[in-house]
Amino acid sequence: MLERIKRLFSRTGEPEVRPILSIVMVVYDMPAQAQNTLISLSTEYQQDVSMDDFEVIVVENESSNLINSQFIESLPRNVHYYKRKETQPTPVHAINFGALMAKGDYICLMIDGARMLTPGVVKNILLGHRAVEQSVVSVPGYHLGDKLQQESVSSGYGLETERELMRSIGWPEEGYRLFDIACFSGSSASGFFLPNSESNCISVPRQLWHDLEGYDVQFDLRGGGLINLDFYRRACEYPGLQHVIIPGEGTFHQFHGGVTTGGEEREVRAAYIEASKQQYRELRGKDYSSPVTHPIYLGQLSEQSQKFLHFSSGKWLRSRGKKPLEEFN
Repeated sequence: MLERIKRLFSRTGEPEVRPILSIVMVVYDMPAQAQNTLISLSTEYQQDVSMDDFEVIVVENESSNLINSQFIESLPRNVHYYKRKETQPTPVHAINFGALMAKGDYICLMIDGARMLTPGVVKNILLGHRAVEQSVVSVPGYHLGDKLQQESVSSGYGLETERELMRSIGWPEEGYRLFDIACFSGSSASGFFLPNSESNCISVPRQLWHDLEGYDVQFDLRGGGLINLDFYRRACEYPGLQHVIIPGEGTFHQFHGGVTTGGEEREVRAAYIEASKQQYRELRGKDYSSPVTHPIYLGQLSEQSQKFLHFSSGKWLRSRGKKPLEEFN
């Protein structure tokens, strides 16, 4: 009994509180972008949550461009930082390691640490799991800029362009204004009401993580190939699980020269995408297709997110051969 009591207390003498949610984010060669993501995961930014509600597990694969050590030292008590030496070019081992360190009842996976969040993400993920205990909760994805970064980079989009965009909206003070300077990512381009191919912020019950055996380590291409899409589909299609989508929140991809959004030649990027599709076919015996679910939509819709709701409604109507309302005027 005495040992058990001792384990309940931290070095400061205060009781340790087990978080409800563990957020795992993977970082590689993106220090400035990771710092922005961590700012967007702070309790000063996230609304109506406390440090006792969630923890953030940062797993940084070693590179020559690490997160600043002083910034790491300044992180709050609910953020845990791990630096790893990785011998393979895939993030799969880092994401699985981070989940292994997680203490929460639910594990939220952010395989790309360069994605800032809107201020209601954590609150609404918790709300989604409380509303439906056996649920997969996902957040739609966006790119900063007025078009996909793999397209805009050829016309000069880069780090300074992005910094100016963020200054123009007063971020981080104006978190929901990220919608004002963004477009849907390729994986969310069908909008809220048609199937998406992945989420870069997907939260699952701890038991489901174990049932799925985490991310599949066979996805060993540089950057992981379709590893995140594979996990998203397996989670969303798992029997007995309800898919919950939070349309009023988002994750926003920052430019960092990634595998599919960096400045590589178009032919190189196309070859990588084809190799990723081929690996998926070899591992799963079929082409990848987005999971078809019957989601619950949850949360508040900010004024800034309304244009994406409007776009999504039009997409859904046209997919069924119907005209959006404005086409009748």
